[in-house]
Amino acid sequence: MYSGYYSRGMSDQHSFETLAIHAGQEPDPLTGAVVPPIYQVSTYKQDGVGGLRGGYEYSRSANPTRTALEENLAALEGGRRGLAFASGLAAEDCLLRTLLSPGDHVVIPNDAYGGTFRLFAKIVERWGVEWSVANTSDAAAVRDAIRPRTKVIWVETPSNPLLGITDIAAVADVARTAGARLVVDNTFASPYLQQPLALGADVVVHSTTKYMGGHSDVVGGALVTADAGLAEELAFHQNAMGAVAGPFDSWLTLRGIKTLAVRMDRHSANASRVAELLLSHPKVTQVFYPGLPEHALHEVAAKQMRAFGGMVSFRVAGGEEAAVEVCNRAELFILGESLGGVESLIEHPGRMTHASTAGSALEVPADLVRLSVGIESADDLIADLTQALG
Repeated sequence: MYSGYYSRGMSDQHSFETLAIHAGQEPDPLTGAVVPPIYQVSTYKQDGVGGLRGGYEYSRSANPTRTALEENLAALEGGRRGLAFASGLAAEDCLLRTLLSPGDHVVIPNDAYGGTFRLFAKIVERWGVEWSVANTSDAAAVRDAIRPRTKVIWVETPSNPLLGITDIAAVADVARTAGARLVVDNTFASPYLQQPLALGADVVVHSTTKYMGGHSDVVGGALVTADAGLAEELAFHQNAMGAVAGPFDSWLTLRGIKTLAVRMDRHSANASRVAELLLSHPKVTQVFYPGLPEHALHEVAAKQMRAFGGMVSFRVAGGEEAAVEVCNRAELFILGESLGGVESLIEHPGRMTHASTAGSALEVPADLVRLSVGIESADDLIADLTQALG
């Protein structure tokens, strides 16, 4: 592993909030700057042929700002190594190319990000890799979906956009028995709310664009694993494929992570109030939020999560057009894709983020609206939703 300027050797005994601010981020040895510099550089002077100073030769292979982020990610997820990519899908692509060969099989969830589904259905399938769908909220259903050449079980929890919950520890047992790797997309929860590696997952995936960055100003992705051998394989493929996070993107993500804990507390508190409003609204037919006792797997979520996050989805009486109108009438909730920023967003998954799932087993309800609840005043958010629902 590259040893960066910023390795603090932070103890596992430090709290999450402390690690978020300090892990991987030693003050700059040259100036004492408390924030890691942006090393906007492509290449590095070598101390003789093959003599790499600090392990750096070319910024696709390693960059000190990216090293700081990668060390921070590993600390937050409790992993051996973190790897930062240009986007969440770039991270997923690297992972799947590392783990799979032609003829292998993957179990994917029946509720997942549309881009992930597109990657499997339009790209991975062309490599000769097979995939099938299972309700990952049911460990028995996952077990039934396993084939002799199943190499990966893919999970999102909470899932996108229906906020389904998977019992990570239970599915990890299924994966181990089958000799498969368990991959958990932890984007909706963030490592502050949930730590899949501690529950038995082999790899954690993030779109760091979302809660990790937190300010809708950077695109990125990450992989974290506790398996030393797998970490080396992933790092080899990261370098060979090259879809790495740039230094400025790495710096922005580190900037966001420093406030992750306090933001997630506020996101969760606001989303809880929004979900309660929606649950009682006459024009809402169903609410999806794991923090509600009415959620089928609320107890599982409570067992493996610190809080329930900032994502809420709901179905609107009157069907698709009524759902679209709610999105159009919202004012404080900005109509847009993505999620996890400090500002609240609203979208229609069927026509926006999940259009690629149309006609598949992952197709979302046409009357579904998805909210990314921000950190504004909860009273203002509730007032906006109330007027949007009419």
